Amino acid sequence: MRLLVVGRLSGQLAAAVKMAMAHGAKVNHVERTDQATEQLRRGQGADLLMVDYNLDIAALIAANEAERIFVPVVACGVDNDADKAAAAIRAGAKEFIPLPPEADLIAAVLAAVADDERPLISADPSMQAVIKLADQVARSEASILITGESGVGKEVMARYLHTHSKRAERPFISVNCAAIPDNLLESELFGHEKGAFTGAVARRIGKFEEADGGTLLLDEISEMDTRLQAKLLRAIQERIIDRVGGTKPVPVNIRIIATSNRDLAKAVAEGTFREDLLYRLNVVNLRLPALRERPGDVAVLADHFVKKYAAANGVPVRPLSLDARRALAAHRWPGNVRELENAMHRAVLLAVGPEIDAEAIRLPDGQPLMGAVGGAVDNGLAGRAAQTADAVSRAYVGQTVAQMEKTLILDTLTHCLGNRTHAANILGISIRTLRNKLNEYADEGTRIMAPQTGIATTGYGASAA
Repeated sequence: MRLLVVGRLSGQLAAAVKMAMAHGAKVNHVERTDQATEQLRRGQGADLLMVDYNLDIAALIAANEAERIFVPVVACGVDNDADKAAAAIRAGAKEFIPLPPEADLIAAVLAAVADDERPLISADPSMQAVIKLADQVARSEASILITGESGVGKEVMARYLHTHSKRAERPFISVNCAAIPDNLLESELFGHEKGAFTGAVARRIGKFEEADGGTLLLDEISEMDTRLQAKLLRAIQERIIDRVGGTKPVPVNIRIIATSNRDLAKAVAEGTFREDLLYRLNVVNLRLPALRERPGDVAVLADHFVKKYAAANGVPVRPLSLDARRALAAHRWPGNVRELENAMHRAVLLAVGPEIDAEAIRLPDGQPLMGAVGGAVDNGLAGRAAQTADAVSRAYVGQTVAQMEKTLILDTLTHCLGNRTHAANILGISIRTLRNKLNEYADEGTRIMAPQTGIATTGYGASAA
């Protein structure tokens, strides 16, 4: 993990830095907040900022966000002023670390905020076959395309490939092509020179240069505009890039991994994705099976998430009951591993007694999993399904097609906890189409669920999950 410390490196802060380094963090240091933003702008990236709470944390976060730099901040202070600590949290800091530091606290904060531990866990033969192929190609320089439904763990696989590659000691940089508007994605990838466009107040190093020597993950590559695909193709072929507004090419040494939850061959046929770019990216294809296709993974993943979220929430680790395991096995998991992770997080919080029973494992709307009652899928399931289908059908009677479409989109978004990529995948539309629809509904005054949070907002931002 890359840690950038901001503030005067006095004794107690220096001790905290040494503890962070002992836990594997790679540390850089600046004294002022403007220097921090400038260092990030120059491509000297960080996964976490540790900032003296006497500095203006709100201004630092605002300056970073103006440059589309989103790095979590933890505040620290030596005099343990409760008002300053509270002000730092209100300003946007994720955590507060009192100084002098405790080694366990430093380790916990680094793990919780950076969330570096994303192990690739599997016991199912179908997934094991994919991991075996990944092990074969990890140390090569070949570009790799990882495909599969939303939530199957494509980014986890990308990190696994990087960790097992020759570039493991160099940066792993991820860009979500679906979450960044087309007019900003070029600058995000390739950087820009000062004055290249309105708001370009200084040179900005893009993700290609930030990943130099390491791995660049292009997440949801299918959502990239075709014009930008041509520039990406040149960068991959020639290993040089042009900053926006730049006058000379910049060499880069990176490995490309791309992901997509769409059929790129179909996108090529439809004219929305370049065939030559697909050939460049798809040297090796790793298709991750959906969770319903790898039932042997459900139990081991559930156990892992129980331990993870019990530790994160400071509660004892409770084993899953037999009925709970049956309910997990019976569910289809349309949201794949991401849905399972969220369900187990809820279960850890809702469970009472010595075990996590089936009643504690609930869907986002609070309903138990199908088959949770009695610990198995019983004959009552068909009756409940029929009643639900009848209720849904009656609810649509009298609505226009546009109203039905709006209801379906918003209900699906709610089911996905605001995750745009997952919702678009379920609906069978592109994320761009989904964005346009949500913007249209927001303009009408409809409250739109924000990504990841489950909180409705009156507008729709570009940072979709």
